[in-house]
Amino acid sequence: MPLPEGLAVKSAAQVPLESLVDFVRSYEESITGIASYTREDLLLETGHPGYDPFHNSWCLTRPQGDVMAWGALTVRGGATLDGALTVLPGADGDSAARELLARLLRRTQELDREFGSESAITIGGVLTGDPVVPRVLEEAGFRRQASFTQADIDLTSPPVAAVLPEGARVRPIDTTPDDVRAVHQLHAQTRAKGTRTLDYETFRARLDQFAVATQEGAGIALLIEIAGRPVGHVLAYAGDGQGRIADVGVSPASRGLGIGLALVTTALAGLRELGCHLALLALDSSRIQDLNGLYSLLSVKRSRAVTNYVKSPS
Repeated sequence: MPLPEGLAVKSAAQVPLESLVDFVRSYEESITGIASYTREDLLLETGHPGYDPFHNSWCLTRPQGDVMAWGALTVRGGATLDGALTVLPGADGDSAARELLARLLRRTQELDREFGSESAITIGGVLTGDPVVPRVLEEAGFRRQASFTQADIDLTSPPVAAVLPEGARVRPIDTTPDDVRAVHQLHAQTRAKGTRTLDYETFRARLDQFAVATQEGAGIALLIEIAGRPVGHVLAYAGDGQGRIADVGVSPASRGLGIGLALVTTALAGLRELGCHLALLALDSSRIQDLNGLYSLLSVKRSRAVTNYVKSPS
């Protein structure tokens, strides 16, 4: 199907980062009425070593240069390629989504031949209420994999004190091999079904990103231990007055002790100190017994649902 008149395909490398940030914020606002995406969110995604803006990421732009659709693949290791497909609703939305999805699928086949294996492809972060992308994905054989809740937390409200279990202590994560191995094991054990699990080297690179952000006064990377044994971790970052908790996990054997809440409240306190007035937290609501109670405790202002879609090798 030919592209609508006036739209041009560009590699993401040809598009300024600020244009991509503005585009994603416009998408969020068009679906939910609220824009939460920040430059730091984009840098975390595009700073991943498996993200290639020249060969694996494309934008559709209008004649005036603004972005109206963006599709990308990230190679994170393992049997699944992580994809993103974001399209502004409108008259050209379906054509744009199909064009970029076709490119993502063709590139997946090329990478499969290069690596000598067949990969599934996951498209994540699709907002509930999106009138274009879910339908186009399902037409192409994708199925819903998992849904999550994104909660906006009001950091101007009185903070909740972190209560640690007896014998527990919280300390910064460092990038020594011992810490990287311990935190990667927690990451692998605690990911909910349908979420991205990173291989060791990819996760090490992510911790390096957070180490740099922490040194620059914009990141938080914490490990909680009981009797010297790592039982949970949290990663968060701040920018432009907003924070995001990017990863939090508690070892299965240590759940039910309040460790997850202690990690979240400690990270939120750190984001307040970094000047944030709002924080975004992704939740698997199926794991939370009293979601409304948690919302009240953390001063959640609003929430929205996002869905991941997957297409297995044919």
